[in-house]
Amino acid sequence: MKTLARIGIMALALCASPHPGALYAIADALPQAPIVGDQDLSPFYRWTGALPEKPGLVLREEDIPDQPEIVAAASARRFLYTSTDVRWRSGIIPVSGTLYLPKGAAPQGGWPLVAWAHGTLGVADRCAPSWSRHRPRDGAYINNWLEQGFAVVATDYQGLGGPGPHPYLKWEAEGRSVLDAARAAVNQSNGQIANAIIITGQSQGSGASLGATNLAPSYAPDLNIKASIATGIVSRFPAAANKPSNEQSFAGSLPPQIAILMMIAGALGDVAIKPDDLVTEMGKPLLQAAREGCNAELAQVVRSNGLTVANSLKDPEIADRLSVVIEMSSARMPIPVFLATGLADKLIPPQRQYAAVTALCEARSHVVWKAYAGVTHNGTVHAAYSDELAFVQAALAGNPMQSNCASISDPGLPGDPLPGFKFND
Repeated sequence: MKTLARIGIMALALCASPHPGALYAIADALPQAPIVGDQDLSPFYRWTGALPEKPGLVLREEDIPDQPEIVAAASARRFLYTSTDVRWRSGIIPVSGTLYLPKGAAPQGGWPLVAWAHGTLGVADRCAPSWSRHRPRDGAYINNWLEQGFAVVATDYQGLGGPGPHPYLKWEAEGRSVLDAARAAVNQSNGQIANAIIITGQSQGSGASLGATNLAPSYAPDLNIKASIATGIVSRFPAAANKPSNEQSFAGSLPPQIAILMMIAGALGDVAIKPDDLVTEMGKPLLQAAREGCNAELAQVVRSNGLTVANSLKDPEIADRLSVVIEMSSARMPIPVFLATGLADKLIPPQRQYAAVTALCEARSHVVWKAYAGVTHNGTVHAAYSDELAFVQAALAGNPMQSNCASISDPGLPGDPLPGFKFND
C-alpha cells in the first residue's frame, strides 16, 4: 500500500540523482516541499493513513462557511477524496474539493451533477477554492447551476490543497481530478445525486474539462456523462487544415506568471532543471510569489517589476517547451461538446481557440461553438451561460443540439471589451 509519507524518500532521491539539476529524480515519489507549493492549511487536508486503492472514494468531509455568491445551496461541504497521480506516478493520492446540493427535495433518481473545473488561481495550497473560497465569478456561476436544480462538485485539482505539486495545465492529471470528484460525489450521495454528469470548465478548467471528457471512456466508464462544456479554450491540438496562418504561438501570448507556475508544476518533465536555475534575477521575486501566493499577488509582482517572459526567463524559448502539457490528440470526443470564446479575449486569442475548435470538428466530434462579441476571457463564463443551459437541457432530454462545425469561421484578432457583461474585465 502506497502512502504519502515520502518526503524522506524524495530527499534521498535528490541527493542520489545523477542529474545535479534534476527536480524530480525518481518515478515513484510524489515531491512534497514548499518549493512546489505545499503549505500546511489545516488538519483536514493532511492524510497520513493508508489510502484505499480505488479512486473516487470520499476520505472525509466537513461543512464550510457560506459564500455570498452561492445563495442557492442547501448544503456546502469540503471533502477529501481519492484520485490517481498520473504525473508523478505515485499511485492513489488525496485530492480536495467542494460539493453543493440545491435547495428542496431531490427529484426521483437524484439531482443531475455539474462537475466544475476552475481556471488559474495559482499552485500554492492556499489558492485551493475549498480553502480560500471560489472567486466571485466562479461562485456566481456555481450558483446559476444550483438555481436550475443541479448539484455541483468542484475539484481543487491534484496538489492544490492536497499533497505534492499541482500539475498545472496538465490535462491528463486535471481530468482525473474532475472525474474522481464526480465519482466521489455520486458514490457518497445516498441516491440524492444522479449518475448524470455535466462537465464544465473555464480557461485552465477548459483543458481539464476536455481532458476529462477524452479520458472518461477508459478511466471512468462507470460515469454517465451527458455533455461537456469548455470556455476560454486553452487546449492545443495537432494542426488542422483550416488553422489560421497568423495564429499567435503559445509563448507569444503567455504572461510570465503562467510560465513560472508551469515550471513549478513540473511541465518540463522529470529531469528538468530546477526553476531557480531558469529564472533571471528579475524573475526571482515572481518565482517566490508563485510558490507562496495566488493570482492577485503574482499579478502585483509582474506589474511592480515590469516583468515579461523575455526578462523573467534566462531562455525565453523555454516557454514554448512548456506547451506540451496542453497538447491533446485530436481524438473524437465521446459526447456532445459546447465550446465558447469571447471575441475580446486577449489572454487566449480567439484565433488560438478557433484552431482548437477546428481540430475537434475535423476529428468528427459533436461540437457547438459560440463566439461572443465584446466579451473578455473572464467574461465568457457568464456570457455563455444561457447557451450552455440550453445545450445541457437538450442533452439531458436525449435531443442534443445540432453541431455547427460546418458553419464556423476564423474570428480574426481580438476586439475591444463592451459593457453589459458580468465580470467582463
